[in-house]
Amino acid sequence: MDLTMTRRSALGLAAGAAAVGLVGCGGGGSEDATRVHQTQKKGAMESYQVGTDFRATEPLEFTILYSDHPNYPYRADWLLWSEITRRTNVTLNPTLVPMSDYNQKRNVMVAAGDAPMIIPKTYPGQETPMVSGGAILAVSDHTNLMPHYTDMVTRWKLEEELARLKQTDKKYYLLPGLHEAVWPDYSLIMRTDILEKVGVGVPTTWDELRTALTAMKQAYPGVTPFSDRYEGKSLLNILGVTFGAQLGWGLVSGVTFDKAADAFRFAGTTDELKAAVTYLAGLVSEGLLDPASFTQKDDQAIQKFVNGQSFVISGNMQDPPTHRASMDKILGAGTYQIVKIANPGGPAGMLMGGSRLENCIMINQKAVESETFVAMMQFIDWLWYSPNGAELVKWGVEGTTFTKDASGKRTLAADVNYVGLNPAGTKALNKDFGFSGGVFAYGGATELLHSMFREEELVYQKEMAATHTPAPLDPPFPFTDVEREQATLLQTPVIDTVSSNVLKFITGQRPLSEWDAYVAECEAKGSQRYLDMVNAAYQKTK
Repeated sequence: MDLTMTRRSALGLAAGAAAVGLVGCGGGGSEDATRVHQTQKKGAMESYQVGTDFRATEPLEFTILYSDHPNYPYRADWLLWSEITRRTNVTLNPTLVPMSDYNQKRNVMVAAGDAPMIIPKTYPGQETPMVSGGAILAVSDHTNLMPHYTDMVTRWKLEEELARLKQTDKKYYLLPGLHEAVWPDYSLIMRTDILEKVGVGVPTTWDELRTALTAMKQAYPGVTPFSDRYEGKSLLNILGVTFGAQLGWGLVSGVTFDKAADAFRFAGTTDELKAAVTYLAGLVSEGLLDPASFTQKDDQAIQKFVNGQSFVISGNMQDPPTHRASMDKILGAGTYQIVKIANPGGPAGMLMGGSRLENCIMINQKAVESETFVAMMQFIDWLWYSPNGAELVKWGVEGTTFTKDASGKRTLAADVNYVGLNPAGTKALNKDFGFSGGVFAYGGATELLHSMFREEELVYQKEMAATHTPAPLDPPFPFTDVEREQATLLQTPVIDTVSSNVLKFITGQRPLSEWDAYVAECEAKGSQRYLDMVNAAYQKTK
């Protein structure tokens, strides 16, 4: 599973769903939907409820769009496929699309009416252009067929998040992966052995990070302590959340909600954003943060870190073991220590960004015309949202790919490896068996999520849960099709202006004394007109 792409996309797209006209929750029942549910029942279970394992009453086949990952390419003989069929009496017929072309080809197929019935791997916001064409199903009309899904929504109080998915017709068109809790992934990876040498503890705030970087610079004057990857967008996003600003991957909608004023503000010119930019500009000017962080390729930043030419870099849960493998060869095992630290806190508090909605499923509108529609919705509910279905697609088959002890702890089989959990394993859970491949395995209970984390990642997750609070969600502001087109024409050049100037201010290409001139440039690009449209849409929603 490509966790980097999954979580990175979610950070941006889910956070900015409202920007493209999304809005929350409910549904499950127009009169037309009720009629369909009464007549399209071939293969469906008469009594299907929470705790029931779905099994079609006769053999069925459903078509599905499948994102083919180059690191674990599709195989027809995967245990995944045969086990799904054995348990559910359903055979999945996949249409394969290379992962690199998935978004584009999915959109083309949907627009042409040629998409399979089940269309996974669609993030909030990506479905919006396809709604008006009538090619995808308003799934909120049919969630009463999905007891495990609706149970998750109720128990985990996800109504507010789901509210952000509704279009102007008050319906939503995605079945999102549902997380029990917000879980962070990206943070800073630091050389803690260097921190010990300079006599500084692991920083818990951005001010403490500056102190740590300064001490590193003084002890190693030839080193720029912090050289980052992801074009700085992960750092900007994490920092922005704790400053109350939108930056990097978090700069999507271009607006931020002011609860006291009950209105949105333009995010690119707030005092909070200026404070965050000023902080980073200070790090660059003091030689603590490499200005190349915002332009260099990821591989260049990683090489600096593993070679000992820098001591801090952004990363996610997959990175520490990968970096260690390189550093053992270059620096020598036991000569260094690295840790993914808890996200530093800022002026807005100890906050973490993110959504509890994950990768989503679209349903072809044609599916509702099929006599097997109810069975298909029951099948989707079981495979993606039931505990047994979620465990299957993540861990595989008990006794073959994993074992489970009396306490419920899962352990990979002796010959199976996945993300370094069992390095001695000669077979890969995803490549050789098809499980944990990303098309099915997302969302679920925190216990299941954590079950595949290494111990060091669990330490990070527990610390974040204990010390950080999820940042509040902005309310939705749905646009009509015409409004969305007009808003996009304004939003795009304004966001580009913000992004380019933020980097100029940070790297010293433009002095902060020109901030007022920058604000005027944003207004000339249409920031106020865009903001007016957002607030008008928000008021209509209220």
